[in-house]
Order: sequence, then structure tokens, then C-alpha cells
Amino acid sequence: MKIICIGRNYADHIAELQNETPAAPVIFLKPETALVQRGQPFFVPAFSQDVHHELELVLRVSKNGRHIEEKFAHTYFDAIGLGIDFTARDLQSELKKKGLPWELAKAFDGSAPVSPTFKPVADFPDFANINFQLEVNGEVRQQGNSGLMLHPFAKIIAFVSQYITLKQGDLIFTGTPAGVGPVKPGDELVGYLEGEKILEVPVR
Repeated sequence: MKIICIGRNYADHIAELQNETPAAPVIFLKPETALVQRGQPFFVPAFSQDVHHELELVLRVSKNGRHIEEKFAHTYFDAIGLGIDFTARDLQSELKKKGLPWELAKAFDGSAPVSPTFKPVADFPDFANINFQLEVNGEVRQQGNSGLMLHPFAKIIAFVSQYITLKQGDLIFTGTPAGVGPVKPGDELVGYLEGEKILEVPVR
């Protein structure tokens, strides 16, 4: 199982970090060890002083595929959940300055908690109108809608599968909206998908 992540997929998030808008999806990977076991907290790593939350819609891949056409992409995932792409922003900034890959800032252990519940695709009549939000200590920090993605689900799956074979059980993080910010021990993160609370991540 692998975790495929899409960066810079919401214009408002690109603007808040003053990044360039990419013409094609920006791809990076996280290892299986980035997952957090159900009910376990996220531990802020000692190597970073500025870890940020990034709430994302996550697709669960339902069958193997490569070189997938966009018109068939919807048949390759069967459920949608939420995940947090924890990012060591200070480390990422240093890596970017040196022109180096982001993995140390993105792929560390525990950096990808996902919701224990994934909702079946049949629950979503329109993939281009899915609402989600993140609360930190009861305060709304991020609000997103899939219709604001620069690259929608079908394009993501088609693009990724030209380079990387998708396998059943893979997870695809689809990008984060604006509102990312630092977390600290004691914070309580709660994610909502179409108004339903499906993700809780205590920070320690």
C-alpha cells in the first residue's frame, strides 16, 4: 500500500504560501509508516518547530490500474475519506531553498492520519461538490469544496497512473484548501465530511 499526495491543488492555498500555480498535478509520496493507528495521537516530531495541518479529501483505490483514461477514472476508487497531511513547514522551506525533494518534511512517521471511516462513493452525487472542514480546538480553520480543485479526481487518477501503477488499497490525498497552520501539543483536530465528523486527531 502506498500513499500518493497531490500538492498545490487549490488556488487559495497556493496564494497563501506564495507558490507558483502548476500546470500539471504536483505529486509526492508518503510511506505506510506515515499512517496513524486508529485512536492514536499525532506526536509532534522533535526535528521541527513548525508543523502545519493540511486537511484533504482522500480517495481509496479499489482496483489495480495503469494508463487510466479520465472517463474511466471514477471506477478506480470506491470510497472517500479525510486525511491530514502534516507538514514540517520549517524543514520544507529549507529543502525548497536547496532545490531538494520534500520527503523529509512530508513523509515522516505519523504524518498522514486518515479517517477510520471512508464513505462509499454512492453517497456523493457530485464529485465536484464535496464539502469538508477542519476544526482546531473547536475553531474552524479550514473549509474546502472539491469543486475548487485545480485538478479534479479523474485528472489526478489519470495523471498519476501514467507514471505509477495504482493498486487496490492505495490512498490518494487530493490537496488542501487555504487555512493551513501550526499545531502544538494539546491541540484537538476534528475533520468533517459533508457535515459529518469522521476524523479526530489529538496532538501530543
